[in-house]
Amino acid sequence: MEVINDEFYMRLALQAASSAAGQTSINPVVGCVVVNEGRVVGIGAHLKRGEGHAEVHALNMAGDYAKGATAYVTLEPCSHHGRTPPCCERLIQEGVKRVVVAATDPNPLVAGRGIKRLREAGVDVTVGLLEEESRKLNEAFNKYIMTKLPFVTIKTAATLDGRVATRTGHSRWITGPEAREAVHTLRHRNAAILVGVSTILADDSELTTRLSVPGLHPIRIVVDSKLRTPVSARVLNGEAPTILLTTESAPAERARELEAQGAEVIACGPGPRVDLALALKKLGEKEIGSILVEGGGTINGSLLEAGLVDKIMLFYAPKLVGSEAPSAFAFQGPDRMGDALELENVSVEHFGRDWCVTGYPSNRAKPE
Repeated sequence: MEVINDEFYMRLALQAASSAAGQTSINPVVGCVVVNEGRVVGIGAHLKRGEGHAEVHALNMAGDYAKGATAYVTLEPCSHHGRTPPCCERLIQEGVKRVVVAATDPNPLVAGRGIKRLREAGVDVTVGLLEEESRKLNEAFNKYIMTKLPFVTIKTAATLDGRVATRTGHSRWITGPEAREAVHTLRHRNAAILVGVSTILADDSELTTRLSVPGLHPIRIVVDSKLRTPVSARVLNGEAPTILLTTESAPAERARELEAQGAEVIACGPGPRVDLALALKKLGEKEIGSILVEGGGTINGSLLEAGLVDKIMLFYAPKLVGSEAPSAFAFQGPDRMGDALELENVSVEHFGRDWCVTGYPSNRAKPE
């Protein structure tokens, strides 16, 4: 019975954490539930980088009921002074009797120290309950904290024959309203959205989040080797920051014109094309921890072939448009089917008449 209760309360904590996805910058999303004598007395989530952690919000709600209680936390309580005081000390101070932790902190400089401190203070600590769910919730944080590189997700909408537009280039709309709403939620949950300049030239995309409730706009990133983005493009409208990734050979005068419109221009390699690996490194240095790629087949294929993609989300519509239409992934590919790039840990979810296939490329770079 105790195990069933533990899982129930940890799922509440995971739900609280998930509700704040996209709001914590390069910090993890964390949820905490405090239970005393079978009653939830406190619940909290980490809502914003630099502000109170999930444990603090939950303990503040619990008040005196925290003494002798059990705290369920989706990620190991911190043990160090950062922008906020260490959460393990607050748990000890409030007299929490038991702490159930889903996953340890992946940061090798931190991992295990919070748990060790709690146990040294006499707190009963259980580790590993729903660990996989917790790590998946923080997959972007887990990569960034280990590599300082953003977690890259390719999202594309395609017909059943793998096409992202008709033969004339018309692409609105491939999927229905339910799938498009899910995509805007993805924009809210990622720090940045990336496209190639061809998408800007073809669609004049704004690349903002449009949800039925207010959402956060991602940083807008355009891969533009020759700086062909028009100064009148909607991506430069000031609704959110915009970064143009280009090369050292791009026209300097053009760069100044675009910077005058509010864009940040970053040179990534000598050219003729943007060095995508170098670009991700520079974006990581700017503390961009997650990127949603919504480009066309060329940018998708280049990232995928280079092993720079961590996750793929393919939204399929029950439509066929024929072989002359552009493909979702444009790269040379292998000679033999046995050498085809495979997706791992594949899952499928329905959105109205459409469905999304999610998986992780087998050639993605994995943190040591």
